[in-house]
Amino acid sequence: MSLLNRVKSLPKDFVWGGATAAYQVEGSTKVAGKGKTMWDDYLKAQGRFSPDPASDFYNRYPEDIELSRKYGLNSIRVSIAWTRIFPEGYGKPNQEGVAYYHRLFKECLDQGLEPYVSLHHFDSPQTLFENGDWLNRKNIDYFVDYAEFCFKEFTEVKNWFTINELISLAYSQYIQGNFPPNHHFDVTSGIQAQHNELVAHARVVNLYKKLGLPGRIGLIHVIQPIYPIDDTPENVHAAKLQDAFMNKFLLDGTFLGYYSDDTMESINEILRLNDAHLEIEDGDLDILAKAAPQNDFFGMNYYQNQFIKAYHGESTNSFNGTGDKGTSSFKFKGVGEAVKKEGVPTTDWDWNIYPEGLYDSLKRVSRDYPNCKTIYITENGLGMKEEKPAEGEILADDKRIDYIDQHIEAILRARDEGVDVQGYFVWSLQDQFSWANGYNKRYGLFFIDFETQKRYIKKSALWFKELADTIK
Repeated sequence: MSLLNRVKSLPKDFVWGGATAAYQVEGSTKVAGKGKTMWDDYLKAQGRFSPDPASDFYNRYPEDIELSRKYGLNSIRVSIAWTRIFPEGYGKPNQEGVAYYHRLFKECLDQGLEPYVSLHHFDSPQTLFENGDWLNRKNIDYFVDYAEFCFKEFTEVKNWFTINELISLAYSQYIQGNFPPNHHFDVTSGIQAQHNELVAHARVVNLYKKLGLPGRIGLIHVIQPIYPIDDTPENVHAAKLQDAFMNKFLLDGTFLGYYSDDTMESINEILRLNDAHLEIEDGDLDILAKAAPQNDFFGMNYYQNQFIKAYHGESTNSFNGTGDKGTSSFKFKGVGEAVKKEGVPTTDWDWNIYPEGLYDSLKRVSRDYPNCKTIYITENGLGMKEEKPAEGEILADDKRIDYIDQHIEAILRARDEGVDVQGYFVWSLQDQFSWANGYNKRYGLFFIDFETQKRYIKKSALWFKELADTIK
């Protein structure tokens, strides 16, 4: 009996993958010369979650890649842990780490999975984090050196992403405060980190093209479309400001190579209202402008939208990291307050389920940024609380299937209307360590018993396979 509902088939040559991130899956954080990331000491001091063993992908990657092939995936997103290559973030490369990634990429290719590889996925080296992370311009130099090493060393990789979710890192570190160093509404740092990450990305793209390498390169933004809760001028303006901060500033810098007057009007208003400032150094915009037409593809992550109303009080927020529904709040001084809209369902983590936002985002990027070429949806999925299935039982995750199905339908609708979207990576391949959420937020096609590391099949994996079989 078919599991297919809305979407009955996928386009010819469609990239159909699963997504992972090194720190969330590998475990083995203290082996084979790996250096510390910004998370290791922080998580130990916090005492809530440990990144070991995570999904033990460091040791079990052959099993997960074989499962990927068996259930129809033709691609996989992985990231390189910077500190497996350069334990301090710079210096002499750690050959054990280098050898590990060669083994991983070979296994992917041997199993018929094309690896799409990110250089940075929320895991800055501890030494560089202590020196300011992306706020320190010297660390951009170290990132460029690390990227150049990887490009020259891992010639088997043909698809590169520089940085994953620039806004999520800056926002979580300096605005929402649920990533180290846990600043809340430090608006100067929040916007400066975005700009500096963009400069780092652009420098790496320009380097990649100068080296004349045969592969492709881009970056990944999570797009969170912002809608006013109603059409009153005050709320429309609030949504415009929030959109500039969350989306437009980074999209402009990536694909225009400059920040438009309209974008900077909004950013400057936010800075003024929060006694903050942004420093753009001489030459930065030249770097962005050179890179803008050279991105080969764009990774778009999409989970949810936001509904916004105007807010003029002091900034305050509450982060839902446990799945206790209804506990999150976000109020940004002079910008807006996140509110819920009747009729729009939410997850246990208070994330809106709104596939129309993915369609709107694809259409927007395609329309407003002609330099954006091929788009891949590099993350999309549903986090849920799930119990281990009985031996031999398939875990029924129909809600996840329905969520993905709705979003694939939105993707294919945009594609039918001319948007060049060529693939989809589900977040996530297997259940993983989920940063500030720990282990109870499960996204995977494959359930992992974190105590035994045994893999169990979910119904969504069967659905994924059935759709995979329609790709010609």
